[in-house]
Amino acid sequence: MSYISSDLLHFFNEGTALHIYKRLGAHPGEKDGTRGTHFAVWAPGAKHVQVIGDFCAWTNSGVPMQPVHQSGIWYAFAPGIEAGSLYKYRVQAQDGHCVDKADPVGFAHEEPPKTASVVTSLDYEWQDAQWMANRKQKIALDAPVSIYELHLGSWQRDEHGDILSYRELAPNLIEHCKTLGFTHVELMPVTEHPFYGSWGYQVTGYFAATARYGSPQDLMFLIDSLHRAGLGVVLDWVPAHFPTDEHGLGDFDGTHLYEHSDPKKGFHPDWNTYIFNYGRHEVRSFLLSSAIFWLERYHVDALRIDGVASMLYLDYSRDEGEWIPNKDGGRENLEAISLLQELNTAVYREFPDVQTIAEESTAFPMVSRPVSMGGLGFGMKWDMGWMHDTLEYFSREPVHRSHHQDDLTRRGLWAFSENYCLPLSHDEVVHGKGSLLSRMPGDAWQRFANLRLLFGTMFGTPGKKLIFMGMEFGQWHEWNHDQSIDWNALQGEREQGVQTLVAALNRLYTEYSPMHALDCSPEGFEWLHTGDRDQCVMAWRRHDSKHATVLVVANFTPVPRADYRLGIPVGGTYRRILDTDSTEFGGSGYSEIRSVQSDKVPWHNQEQSLVLSIGPLAITFWVPE
Repeated sequence: MSYISSDLLHFFNEGTALHIYKRLGAHPGEKDGTRGTHFAVWAPGAKHVQVIGDFCAWTNSGVPMQPVHQSGIWYAFAPGIEAGSLYKYRVQAQDGHCVDKADPVGFAHEEPPKTASVVTSLDYEWQDAQWMANRKQKIALDAPVSIYELHLGSWQRDEHGDILSYRELAPNLIEHCKTLGFTHVELMPVTEHPFYGSWGYQVTGYFAATARYGSPQDLMFLIDSLHRAGLGVVLDWVPAHFPTDEHGLGDFDGTHLYEHSDPKKGFHPDWNTYIFNYGRHEVRSFLLSSAIFWLERYHVDALRIDGVASMLYLDYSRDEGEWIPNKDGGRENLEAISLLQELNTAVYREFPDVQTIAEESTAFPMVSRPVSMGGLGFGMKWDMGWMHDTLEYFSREPVHRSHHQDDLTRRGLWAFSENYCLPLSHDEVVHGKGSLLSRMPGDAWQRFANLRLLFGTMFGTPGKKLIFMGMEFGQWHEWNHDQSIDWNALQGEREQGVQTLVAALNRLYTEYSPMHALDCSPEGFEWLHTGDRDQCVMAWRRHDSKHATVLVVANFTPVPRADYRLGIPVGGTYRRILDTDSTEFGGSGYSEIRSVQSDKVPWHNQEQSLVLSIGPLAITFWVPE
């Protein structure tokens, strides 16, 4: 059939198709001068497939589909069916059993708990040409990348507690992120998902924006608006697993089509979900095309790939005897590794101005190194080790921190082995962990001081930055997806101080090139002093390629350090550009010194030194004049 070309069939069955959404799914159009909708779906094991919907009262008098050669694809043109029509595929298995399935390549679905697909157009008049022409430099490895992660359903709600739409969220979200100086917004998955409590991480619609917040065009408007405001968009994308809901991908045509048939490879014990069969060619085309779709049709600037660790290892969360080794007898999922390499190769070939970011929690090598070098080919990787060690350190009472300084210095073993993003993500404020603020030790003042110190440490550490919503003003309560984050907390002076600090840190990170230009290079970082365990004072320097420098000095105890001598390699006058203990941030304002001249007094194995006053639980940033 001419509607589905032989080239598409070839690449789809070969596992290398990147644009199956241009023909599979439901496409309003015409045939022989008659208006209607083209339908195409992959169901090679089916005995019969028909399109049913509101146009036939969901009865068996739907539109029968015909197989396209030996491709496994079924096709039909339905006259009179246009945008807005509800539909499903009634798939009859070889044993006669019938099941009604949502469209795997559907561009829209009904708002859950309803499960039908919706014939829709993706037409939209984009106005972000200027952003798109220059976005590469906004997310490059030498650029300041500071990401604000949010869940759309609980970032902000109306006065009745109801969810806001994509369009309704846009103005306040833009104003908030611009005021605080973030460079990008990361949307937790907006692909369609039946269970709201999965936060979008259990996907049924890999080509559909969730209808909870509006239409595809409404999401496009949000992204377009963010771009026109100078903010990039990172989208969470979930190729690791999918839910078992009957209308979804599982047992699609009466066979294990998208998932492995053996539960040792095809079922995830942690999440009770199916795992994709990454070795099946058409499944690879499906996933590759989904990733390309969001970049192409929704102008997304980066894909954050969820659950990469679970994809890489066949024994992930499995005990002995519960997994099947690969062909070489190892635990690596060679098919998933191959898919990820092919995914990244395709993404950077088609869109060289975007990034892919891996959420990968193990020591798997070369995650963010080129495929040509044997790497997985991601642009960046979340540094989960940094997140764990740093939060472990900050949760300790300061009196005990002197015995655990290695929690902060250990990162030197791997800091530049990958292109890292430092995440303080939603995973750290759910499932009884409490909010970030509640995990800080001490009384209320010390908790806020520790939180400010944590953010200062994060921004002073090499790596791109990510902060989850609510953290930026010190929300007391653990994140609850059923309600808005606690905006009322901003009536408190300390909460306002934290938010003011985050804005100041973002400005510092953006305006001073040593703070970001060599985030992913060892040449951009130098420890100066880590040996003062008794007083828990540490110091380091950040550099750029032009030898500009920012000096960072931190005091991890609530005891102020007066006349603290610090050895430095380059003398001169140093000007303080930020102090997390400043009163404008809610601090004590202990040190009023704004600049200091070095002495020719050898100290810490350096020929010169500075004498500083460091506030309690404070981190300070200095630049040489």
